[in-house]
Amino acid sequence: MGSGSFFGFTQSNYFSSMQSAIPLTPDKPIAQWFRDAKLGIFIHWGIYAVKGVAESWSFFRGDISHQEYMSQCAGFTASKYDPAAWAQLFKEANADYAVLTAKHHDGVALWPTAHSHLNVVQQTPAKRDLLGPWVDAMRANGIRVGIYFSHLDWNHPDYPSLLPDNYDPSVHNNPFAYPKDGVAKPEQWNSFLRFHRAQLEELSKRYRPDLFWFDGSWEPAHKHWKFAELDQLLRTWCPGVVLNSRMGGYGDYETPEQGMPTTPPKGNWEFCMTLNDSWGYQPKDKNYKSIRQLVRMFAEIIGMGGRLLLDIGPRADGTIPGVQKRLLRQLGDWIRLHQEAVYQTGAGLPPGLFYGASTLSSDKRCLYLFLFDRPWKEIAVKGILSGIKRVSLVNGDQTLSHRIIGGAPWMNVPGVLWIDVPAKSLHPLATVVKIELEQPLQLWLAEGQVITAN
Repeated sequence: MGSGSFFGFTQSNYFSSMQSAIPLTPDKPIAQWFRDAKLGIFIHWGIYAVKGVAESWSFFRGDISHQEYMSQCAGFTASKYDPAAWAQLFKEANADYAVLTAKHHDGVALWPTAHSHLNVVQQTPAKRDLLGPWVDAMRANGIRVGIYFSHLDWNHPDYPSLLPDNYDPSVHNNPFAYPKDGVAKPEQWNSFLRFHRAQLEELSKRYRPDLFWFDGSWEPAHKHWKFAELDQLLRTWCPGVVLNSRMGGYGDYETPEQGMPTTPPKGNWEFCMTLNDSWGYQPKDKNYKSIRQLVRMFAEIIGMGGRLLLDIGPRADGTIPGVQKRLLRQLGDWIRLHQEAVYQTGAGLPPGLFYGASTLSSDKRCLYLFLFDRPWKEIAVKGILSGIKRVSLVNGDQTLSHRIIGGAPWMNVPGVLWIDVPAKSLHPLATVVKIELEQPLQLWLAEGQVITAN
């Protein structure tokens, strides 16, 4: 079993029995570059860009037939693909890292994998490795390399071989995910795992990514994937690699997507978001976020201690739509003007002390406040116990007048810091106010008290 030849898959003899790993924990060590990163670029690029349909899901859901979906291989030319131009664009966006879909759920590999004929070299007019030149271009421009890899593979003949614990034939009947006859085939699943590991070993040793971004771990049950083993293997094949948490609880950081967190996840995390409503290239989707919305979301994410992974979808020829390039450049322009409030900072004030996003410098002596809307002359900050040395605007270094109203300093109860912000000094996207402190930030988070000594 497991020797199917659909799209020319071959098997690897490699399979490991290693079982130990440390599950994801908030304080698990992670590469310093990722701790420092604030912006990543996500690139969903594959054959789905030919017709502009949803990546992989369009045939899985039955939006189009599997045959029609796979016929897109013939139109995936990458004829204008210029990874150096992509890298330059990402630099203009001030990106720290980028993640490319080396293989989505459809199983089509962007590299010449030795373990399947379903790759762009053998099945598309591109006829070349598209991943390798991208890796080289990112590294040449100081951008960390992330590789997206789907655990599941809806085109591999051995993948639909197991059944869920709550198996219901009226529900679990998609032939791309479950065996057609409703009978589990564990030997076939083990064959798929050998293929899965072989491709990941190939990617690790050939391209040496800084990060693996996994997806597609929701089926079958996590126990069948042997994620503890995979965690160990990846760190052996590619020492120092950063792994996202879509590995059954293993990995290094959390990856909420599309729904912006209102409470930050514990530990290291990133928020994944599309520029419009689609991950891949879908020309009918014109619902792009405005640059003001992007700046606001970015500031709120870093203000909660996270990083933003912002998605684009290139066309089948490798060109990036103009509106996507414009938004990336505009975001980069704003970041460069306010980079001291972005880099070498962490999460800022807790909710309720300032009504907006904020960040705190690594030495905790500078607090940065992000103003998204036009204030009526002044803004207020509560709970600061540390002495105020100076208040200014980051862009232009203009000193702002400020005063403290109320409080009982002899009882160590702070008043409210009021800061004047002239309308003429506001940035059209988001204004950043810098508060320089005389000591590392100390906050008063008490419920309040009766002052008995005056």
